[in-house]
Amino acid sequence: MIYAPIEDTALQQHLDKLEKDELHIFTAGGGLFRGGLFHGTRFVNQIRAQHRLGILETLVLGQAGLCAALMIQTMKGRETLQLRYETDGSATGFSVEADSRGSVRGYLLQNPIPITAPLESWDLEPFFGNGTISVTRFPEAYQAEGREPQRGIAEIKYRNIAKDLAWYFRQSEQLYTAFNTSIRFDSIGRVVGAGGFFIQRMPVTGGTIRNGQSKTEAEIEETVSRMERAFSASPPLGDWFAEGGNCEDIIFGLLREFNPQAVAARNITFDCPCSKEHYLEALRKLPESERENLKKTADDPLEIVCRNCSSVYHIPLAEI
Repeated sequence: MIYAPIEDTALQQHLDKLEKDELHIFTAGGGLFRGGLFHGTRFVNQIRAQHRLGILETLVLGQAGLCAALMIQTMKGRETLQLRYETDGSATGFSVEADSRGSVRGYLLQNPIPITAPLESWDLEPFFGNGTISVTRFPEAYQAEGREPQRGIAEIKYRNIAKDLAWYFRQSEQLYTAFNTSIRFDSIGRVVGAGGFFIQRMPVTGGTIRNGQSKTEAEIEETVSRMERAFSASPPLGDWFAEGGNCEDIIFGLLREFNPQAVAARNITFDCPCSKEHYLEALRKLPESERENLKKTADDPLEIVCRNCSSVYHIPLAEI
């Protein structure tokens, strides 16, 4: 990937003062819940710079990227997942991918998103329509080992990325889950804060949660209700991180009654494995007739744009 620079000096100075971008993974409630809190201000700014996005487009793809980053903790071993949102609204949707090493990439299905009037709020519902949300998981070396990707799909219910993703987990994976994403823009439209929060109730077998502790069904449901209230009391994360807040104060402050236990802190980046060499190798594998046709009809050099990160590569025809 060719990294696009953050060219706004004042914005870069602001970013330099903030807590580093990390996904903080934890358990709570004696193993009844697992969760993650992601500070992603630089992450969302890189998404915006790569794809040269406007405010509305940044809001859509930024929230999608934050959700994909939070889902990294649900992966088993070396895995990649694709989160795809397709609607019949003006914001057609997006496709984002995340891998277990901490990389996220993706793109909008429609960029720019057509609008007929200035934005009046940060509510994306008017721009989404009916459609589907899907998650596809690709185990490591699934093609070489003959393993099929695992794909789940659900209808869009809320026209809200975070709520629809929680709905997907309930419908397709039978897991009660909550997502909260937030992006803050300043008065001139710069992203000055961004983050995402994730809580998932773990399966309970015979009243026993993962650490072997036994609870009655009534006790479990009461604990879940209290967690829902605590999660809903989270401050807007975009504002929180823009003003210098950190992850630990929310995890160990907001959720203190659930005795949260830190599991790991992961570096998450917007990154794509594309390169000139990758595309050159793909072109060299084309049938000879197609390569000859390129030499006759295409501009020299070829210009190839990666849809996942908008990196531009120029490949002289003589190198194919």
